[in-house]
Amino acid sequence: MAVETIRSGQLRHLPGADLEDQDLSELDLSDAQLAGANLMGANLSRTSLNRAHLEGCNLMGAQLIAADVRASLWGANLMQCDLTEADLRGANLRGVSLMGARLAGASLRGVFLNGSNLAGVNLLGLDLRQADLRGANLTGANLHGADLSGADLQGAILNDANLEEADLREADLSGASLNGANLLCALLDRTKLEGTSLMGACVVGTPLDT
Repeated sequence: MAVETIRSGQLRHLPGADLEDQDLSELDLSDAQLAGANLMGANLSRTSLNRAHLEGCNLMGAQLIAADVRASLWGANLMQCDLTEADLRGANLRGVSLMGARLAGASLRGVFLNGSNLAGVNLLGLDLRQADLRGANLTGANLHGADLSGADLQGAILNDANLEEADLREADLSGASLNGANLLCALLDRTKLEGTSLMGACVVGTPLDT
């Protein structure tokens, strides 16, 4: 596959393409068809993937620093991916694995992450307002100071997660598991907690601390 052809903008229909370790940085790949492509270790920093189809792609270890990733990545492998300052607002990340990914400064407002694996991921202070995290695995994740207001976390696994000072106002945690989670000074106004498991959770300074 000639990367020069891709860079020229002449080729956007690349389902299943092998682009491992290729430099695809600073390109406009908006609306590109890349479903099932191998992009392991590829450099897509500052590339626009807006509305692109990346379903089932292997992006393990890829660099997407400051990239526009408002795309469909259903079932993709994003393990150890660098998404620092990436724009993921409203992206379809259903069923993806983000273990080991770097997301500092990324925008995740309204992102679809239902059924995804974010165990141990650092989401410190990130904007996750109105995010869909139903059934997501956030075991041990760091959500200190994250904005999860209005987020849907029904059935999510947040055991041992750090939610200190997180904004969970109007979030839905029905049926979620927060065993051993740190909710110190978290905001829980109008948060739905029906059937939520909080065994061993730290709730000092929250409305639950009564």
